Amino acid sequence: MEATKTEEQDIGLLYLARSGSFTGSSTETIASRLPTRQPSPAAESHAPIDAINPLQVPPSPIKSPSLSNVRDTHSGLRMPTVAPLARSRTLSHLPISDPASSEPVGFEFEPDRALRMSQWVLAFIIVNFDLELGPVVRGVHPPLYLTPAEKENIAFSSFPDSLQFEQGSQIHSFRIQDLGASSTEGRPDHSHSRLDNIDGYLYGYSHFSQKRDNTSKRGYQQTSVVLLSHLQYPALFTTLIMRLGPLFHTHGVPMLETACHNIANWCSPSPGLTAELGFLGSVLHVELPVTADTQQLTETTSFREKFDPALHLLSSIAPLDPPPISIFEASLSHLWSIWECLILCEPILVFGSSPAATSQAVWWLRDLLRPIPLAYDFRPYFTIHDKDYSLLVNKLPPKAGLILGVTNPFFLKSCTHWPHILSVGRQASPRRQGNTPIIVGPPPGWSTKTHRRYISKDRQLLKAIEKACQATDRDRIQASLDLRRHFCSRTNAMLVPLNRYLNTLIPSPTECTTVPGSLRLKHFNSADLFSSLKANGAPLPFKSTAKRRDFYERWLKTPAFGLWLAHQEEVVQKTLQEKWAS
Repeated sequence: MEATKTEEQDIGLLYLARSGSFTGSSTETIASRLPTRQPSPAAESHAPIDAINPLQVPPSPIKSPSLSNVRDTHSGLRMPTVAPLARSRTLSHLPISDPASSEPVGFEFEPDRALRMSQWVLAFIIVNFDLELGPVVRGVHPPLYLTPAEKENIAFSSFPDSLQFEQGSQIHSFRIQDLGASSTEGRPDHSHSRLDNIDGYLYGYSHFSQKRDNTSKRGYQQTSVVLLSHLQYPALFTTLIMRLGPLFHTHGVPMLETACHNIANWCSPSPGLTAELGFLGSVLHVELPVTADTQQLTETTSFREKFDPALHLLSSIAPLDPPPISIFEASLSHLWSIWECLILCEPILVFGSSPAATSQAVWWLRDLLRPIPLAYDFRPYFTIHDKDYSLLVNKLPPKAGLILGVTNPFFLKSCTHWPHILSVGRQASPRRQGNTPIIVGPPPGWSTKTHRRYISKDRQLLKAIEKACQATDRDRIQASLDLRRHFCSRTNAMLVPLNRYLNTLIPSPTECTTVPGSLRLKHFNSADLFSSLKANGAPLPFKSTAKRRDFYERWLKTPAFGLWLAHQEEVVQKTLQEKWAS
């Protein structure tokens, strides 16, 4: 009998010989094994990001958009342009298969490799739509203990809660509470335990796919592949799931096994790490932030070459494709008001036509707060099925600093008392019932009931950004980076008067050596702060001195100020004790 022919893709597994981080000349990087490419010097750099100063560096020309030539069928997402590995390096010989045609099978993954992988990624989770139950988790690779509530949260968060397209795929992210890190009840023996959580939350990066299926009662098949992590690295993990998703839908679970082995071969993540990470046939040039509240700017990267969004990844920033200015296009002139609301811990409801739009917008807004600590909570994509729904959405005033990304119009009814609504993305298409068109959600734009701007906007920059919206992808990406740099500079400038005043609270060398208990900041006095502010001014272009005082008076009452001041006291006390305690 004639043998059945199987179409295969030549993508062999790579198991690196190295371990640990990229330090020392003896460390073997991925690129060092390539016959055609030498690793950049940045691959061996662990230098942390220095103190950030707003730099006015002329923008460099962009060779191509931040994510390259593999285009998503719905949202236009593209893969990053990365250095290709040699054949049979990071991928295996895998037959074309239908991953949803049968229940997924697991694969053997040693506990020590699962532990190494979990430093970056906890697991990959497969979610399918069940006609009776809705979205359900049908596979966790490698096995990881998840509570029933976490599984349900992940399942519903990995799917859009409204029809997006007939056929296609979409990438979005979400944030849910970590409910089971310390729980052992009901944990299977074969599941791996988690590392200690960093901030009490889990982050999911989902590749949702929908295609026609005549065998299904619904007429189509819906599947999500979710990368689950405890790290806030949206740019990095969006790139990973963007590459893995299509390959999983072609090859099935063996593709997940390959991805797990690739990640287990990575060096351990460390603050400020710059590394070349091999993943599914590519090398990703990645920089990690020093802390979750550290700004990563293109002018201060440690790549040892000019930042190119087509080649480099600043892991903590929002994805650059589509260019962020595109999703904020209807609200560009209001971005200065939105930035003020973020700084003042005003709650903001972000509405979009898709989870992809809301998650990118929320990550972008969260990024602009740095280096100010996050005051409360942010959810890139939030559904009515989330276990925290009654906590975050109720008749009480919304929590200070809460940023909620939603797509279900139901939230517009339950959140009518929220002071600010930002609607992002393109105008939703009318859906018809009979002859009456129904518009789903508010039109894109900014709506506020209470906020009046304190600080003048940069009209020259606004004009340039508005012009870039009509230009090429390359121009819109560069304009997005320019806009991000502008607001990051404003956040730093806002802190200048406070840092100046805090310097007067640091004890002198004489006090440190003669006064007991003086190795810490002196007591913060708001009256002294405003005296300093009146005498020295502030670098931000406030509309008036009265508005300047009102702005800082409001900020001193926010939870973000308390967190920021506590961090400054901790840093100063640690420095003084190291210098004078002996």
